[in-house]
Amino acid sequence: MASGVSDGIEPVLAALSTMQANVDRSQKSEAHEYLEKFQKSPEAWAKTHSLLSSPKTTSEAKLFAATTLKGKITYDLDQLPRESLTSLRDSLLTLLVSFREGPRPIRTQLCVCLANLAIQMLEWKNVLGQVGSTLGNSAGDCILEFLTILPEEVTEGRKINLTEEELTTRTKDLLEDNAAQVLALLIQYARSSPTAASNPRLFECISSWLREIPATDVVNSFLFDALINALSDEYSFDAAVDCLCTILRDTREVDESVGTIRAIYPRIVSLQPKIAQFAQSEDLEIYKGLTRIFAEAGEAWVVMIARFPADFRSLVESILECCGRDRDRDAISLTFLFWYEFKQIITLEKYKEARDQYTEIFNRLVDIMIKHLEYPNPDSVDESDLFDGDREQEEKFREFRHQMGDVLKDCCEVITVTECLGKAFTLIQKWISTYGSQATSTSVPHWQELEAPLFSMRAMGRMVSPEESVVLRQVIPLVVQIPGHGKLRFQAIMALARYTDWTAQHPEFLQPQLNFVIAGFSHSSKEVVRAAALAFKFFGTDCRNLLQSHVTELHPFYESVLDSLPPVSQEEVTEGVACIISAQDLGKIYDTFKMYCDPVIKRMMTRANEAKSAQDDSTRLAVADYLQLLTVFVQNIQPYVSPQQENPAVKYCQEILPVLSAIAENFTSSIPILERVCRCWRYMVLSYRTAILPLLPTLAQQLASGFENSRQGCFLWATDSVLREFAEGAEFVDAATSQAIYNFFEQQALAFLRIMNDLPPEDLPDVIEDFFRLLIDALIYYHQQLLLSPVCQHILSASLSALTLQQEPPLIATLHYLRDFLSYGTDHPNSSNLDGHDSQPPHNPPQMQLAVKQMVVSQGEPLVQRILTGMMFSFPRDCLQDASGVLLVLFELMPQETAVWVKGTIGMLPTGSIRAGEVDRLMNAVDMKVQGGDLRKVRVLLQDFTTSYRRRNVAPREGLGRLEATRFRFDG
Repeated sequence: MASGVSDGIEPVLAALSTMQANVDRSQKSEAHEYLEKFQKSPEAWAKTHSLLSSPKTTSEAKLFAATTLKGKITYDLDQLPRESLTSLRDSLLTLLVSFREGPRPIRTQLCVCLANLAIQMLEWKNVLGQVGSTLGNSAGDCILEFLTILPEEVTEGRKINLTEEELTTRTKDLLEDNAAQVLALLIQYARSSPTAASNPRLFECISSWLREIPATDVVNSFLFDALINALSDEYSFDAAVDCLCTILRDTREVDESVGTIRAIYPRIVSLQPKIAQFAQSEDLEIYKGLTRIFAEAGEAWVVMIARFPADFRSLVESILECCGRDRDRDAISLTFLFWYEFKQIITLEKYKEARDQYTEIFNRLVDIMIKHLEYPNPDSVDESDLFDGDREQEEKFREFRHQMGDVLKDCCEVITVTECLGKAFTLIQKWISTYGSQATSTSVPHWQELEAPLFSMRAMGRMVSPEESVVLRQVIPLVVQIPGHGKLRFQAIMALARYTDWTAQHPEFLQPQLNFVIAGFSHSSKEVVRAAALAFKFFGTDCRNLLQSHVTELHPFYESVLDSLPPVSQEEVTEGVACIISAQDLGKIYDTFKMYCDPVIKRMMTRANEAKSAQDDSTRLAVADYLQLLTVFVQNIQPYVSPQQENPAVKYCQEILPVLSAIAENFTSSIPILERVCRCWRYMVLSYRTAILPLLPTLAQQLASGFENSRQGCFLWATDSVLREFAEGAEFVDAATSQAIYNFFEQQALAFLRIMNDLPPEDLPDVIEDFFRLLIDALIYYHQQLLLSPVCQHILSASLSALTLQQEPPLIATLHYLRDFLSYGTDHPNSSNLDGHDSQPPHNPPQMQLAVKQMVVSQGEPLVQRILTGMMFSFPRDCLQDASGVLLVLFELMPQETAVWVKGTIGMLPTGSIRAGEVDRLMNAVDMKVQGGDLRKVRVLLQDFTTSYRRRNVAPREGLGRLEATRFRFDG
């Protein structure tokens, strides 16, 4: 292996040089392709050794060679004769000796190489002894690195081509049997010198071996003293923190670790004075590390804290102190999980004593959190830039505030909502009494101190019961008097939006809040306007009954603000008024629906006429936005009407249906418009269900013609809602209607097949996804008609063409359909029962099973080819599980035939891409599992084979030869 021959490495070096040079993309692409092929070639074994041994190659080239060698050992070890593995091991040890002092990235890769070889070389018994003796006593860092990497690679052993039994045995040989020896070696190393005792590599190694070495053994040894001492050494601090946190996590099973916890606890608490020390030094990373230690200890021992609140109080106070002293708010988030888990356990009745003892801690935590919610005080007077232009920092702060809001919710559960809200109320009162008189329309002093408690009120809103009767009665009147400062007004409106369900129970507080929110629509800040729109939606939703009498007077307001709002805010305000309309008496719904929607229709038609001649998309997008508002009305105005009565909402929908149809017919190339029209139609069906029956003939005709003319999948999406709602057996649906719906579905299916005949699947990914999702429901509700129909055979052919795609959504839909379809060849099909009375799976008559099996006989072979080809070359990784699921059902259906098709498909793979004997080993294993009836193991075998093949090979640029898909054809 280590021949030292450098012949043949020049092209590799040239390609590496090209990748780093300033050359055009085509040259880099060519170099990348060459290097990718090189890495998978048998020649790479010798050439990587030459690259690593040559004194003329650069460090970058050596690193590439080491990385390539790692991949070869992990995935391509079968390329070498078994008897040459000893030579490979010796050459790796020689290389590791050469690089034991570095560079570290190369040394790390070589350690990974040696570890992976050790896992697979089952005959190599004395691994640790031979590595240690070869590297020698002076190679401390190198030995520590190898020891660190070995457990990690063994744990990731599933990527290595070993059986489960071999991997289990090797894990025992390399780790379990060596744990005591490694512990003794690490203790001996740590005692050898002060430098060794503080070496970060030592603590990384301990962390890695804690999978095998009990934490108790480490804690009771010299290593733990070294670890605690290393926390005072800046060089080793990070590694020591990681190691200590790993030990703490190992003590989570507190009942089994009581002695260990009692030994660690005083050492952890002794670090508390360092909190103030590091906070003053402004060494952020050290402070974060210290906070992490306390937080991890709290998380690990939260049960012990609840059981023995007095004994562990110092730890909780340390975590609280870390929160309070974190001026830059960079470390506090490390404590959030602890506060959540602590809340979860002490709110249990059995830990009431602990809750009572820690009430004061949570009271202080609320104060700290609200203080940390404050925006920074800018150095300049420009309040529009509070973060000195650092947008990333501003976004981080916004996200961070919501996380702190979650901690406030935790506090509410421990010390009650009233207590927490009371703190926010006190701060608001304090600000008003101190600074309220100084506030003007242009200046609000110390506004941050008012905004923070307002935000906290908003954050805690979800925890407040509508029956709360102490704080909100006092605080709401104060909130509606908040000054017009942008951030204050925004937060005040958002806070009120959180308490609309409370307001619904306290109508006397509604009008001032509604006036305050509506005034927000006139504010100069766009943020405040958006907040007002969102708040109005919640007032309309939760207070619809209180606002029922305001529906007429709100109409001029709706008309006046609609065109000035962004689309999202338009939808929110529309949802609010739609909910108020829905609360009207049945006799008024049609008139109010019409009063609000007719002007929207008029606006839409005006923009539609403009859009016909417009050059840009903005006018067509405006039409789509108005269509979305109509959909919002339809979604939310759902009056309860008996089947014998006319539905007033359906009456209005019948009026606007021709308008929507005209829009769809005139904009067949505008996807946003068509999607919004279909969405509106879909929600007409979902909202009014069988009451929509009078509109059904026209609606079905429009869906059919729209799909045929536009070839857009949204028409199939809307068709799906019709199929579901009017399926056979649905309430109030007669058999004739149900059959008409199936005929309509089959018409859509034939149109899809004609489109597939005209266009390649690459041009139709969205249509394919929507069609196969429609088919999944068709199988559920109309399986008898569909499976016995001639169109089903053509659909199966179309699915084979769809499997040539590489996009995940259409592939997932197609694979799900195939699994459902194939299951009807068995006596346990995937289906659902519309009655809901019978929990037994639906009966699958023999003629249906036979029909499916006949289709599989005729197309099973190309189906297996498409599935396996996709798994080996083209499917996204998230599709592989579903693809193997299709193979599993095929094996259940026709085990012997499917095994033949699998073998035939693998035999068609490109020459040289499969190792000698690999096919025979696979098929022998498959045959054995099939004969034993263990079909799920067959699935695992094929998954492992295709995954391994995919790692070793790339799809040939010249194509897949006999595995290339044929073009779908349909002449129906």
